[in-house]
Amino acid sequence: METVDVDVAVAGGGACGVMAALRTSENPDLVVAVFEKSTREGCNADVSSGSLAAGGTRLQREAGIEDSPQQHCDDIIANSGDEMLRPLVRALCEVAPRYVDWIGDTLGYPLEVGVDMPRKGMSVPRLHADPERRGGGPLMAFLRAELASRDNVAFVDEAPVRRLLTEPDPEHPRQQRVIGFVAEQNGEAIEVRATTTVVATDGFANNPDLMRRFASGLGTPFYGGVSTSTGDSIAWLEPLGAQWTHMEACLRHGQVTLGHGTRVNPALPWAGAVLMNTAGDRFVDEQAFGYSGLAGRIQAQPGERALMVWDEQAMAETITSEMMRDSLAAGAIREAEDVADLSRQVGIPYEALAEAMRPVAGRRPQQGRLHHTWLTHGVLTTQGGALIDPRCRVVRIDGSTVSGLRVGGGSAVGTAGPDSQGYSSGGGLMAAMGAGWIIGEELATGVTS
Repeated sequence: METVDVDVAVAGGGACGVMAALRTSENPDLVVAVFEKSTREGCNADVSSGSLAAGGTRLQREAGIEDSPQQHCDDIIANSGDEMLRPLVRALCEVAPRYVDWIGDTLGYPLEVGVDMPRKGMSVPRLHADPERRGGGPLMAFLRAELASRDNVAFVDEAPVRRLLTEPDPEHPRQQRVIGFVAEQNGEAIEVRATTTVVATDGFANNPDLMRRFASGLGTPFYGGVSTSTGDSIAWLEPLGAQWTHMEACLRHGQVTLGHGTRVNPALPWAGAVLMNTAGDRFVDEQAFGYSGLAGRIQAQPGERALMVWDEQAMAETITSEMMRDSLAAGAIREAEDVADLSRQVGIPYEALAEAMRPVAGRRPQQGRLHHTWLTHGVLTTQGGALIDPRCRVVRIDGSTVSGLRVGGGSAVGTAGPDSQGYSSGGGLMAAMGAGWIIGEELATGVTS
């Protein structure tokens, strides 16, 4: 078996792994190796909206938006109800404006504040995205290209990690410390030994056995994530004493187009869109839940589906999203001349439609030509994982941490709290990039445990 010695070995080349490698490699004396299962298949960040949630950025200040890491943290905790994780959430929120400014100002990736991207539980606009709203794929390609330019980094693709390397911890002989991992490339095993190992692989949403074990209450939703989310790290971290936290929580989506699998813009409810079930009942306040929390409400409806209807004004306000462009290209969004035409197309009585579309207090009526699509609920990523501290160390039940190991991304607990309803928009990418930044900053200064 080939053996490689490096300073930092990273399992996973997604948002967390790439950010950890980028920040660590700012120290030219450190050698970093990233082993990625498959960029061809993609990671969660590749298929995300690419929206970076951060409070207190330069772009916000220039747009006259008053925000801060503390306000961002408070919004997330208010949404999740999870005070236990406040120290971790606060740490992630503290670094968020730093890496957003760094990506935009230092690395040169085009970003702006998404003032057109309102979300439930977000007290001010704090999602940052490229002006064309191209999604996470271009962002990750840009960051990986930056990583490839570093002389002290090796990025090894199509090389899945198979297991961790451990040995007794000299300071705690009854416990194990991590000293690297074994990866596989072209059918050959590679032993990668490192002073610090970073586990930053995707979650387990594409592993039916693990979903039944941890999240059976979600039923059988449409899966809209990547094939590589198979929860490999669970088998690696369990023997080390990892505590599984909030494993039922997922990034769900209640705006998945039925039969197409695309999504519509989460801003539609704030632009006036109306939701109703197959009987024409307006079963929910469209602005009361984020798109993750909305999934459970749609799951409870007949046929696990709902009709969303919006007008030309709402379409004009939301069309810039790559999700809308994908849905239009797939033929998932249809048009109707008026409510009578809509009734003929969807099979819901005119009277029921007219009642459901009656504007509630404080919201404008739908006018003119209508757009509509049938939605169902889906799962994009898991939000549960190993409990980590604000330095991204795995915390055992007795409160001790695992030496030689840092964990983030889909392998670690997210910020949604115990239930999918608590997910805050942009939270998955923030938790992943934030953990990578925290890990990389410490490792670059020589902190290893």
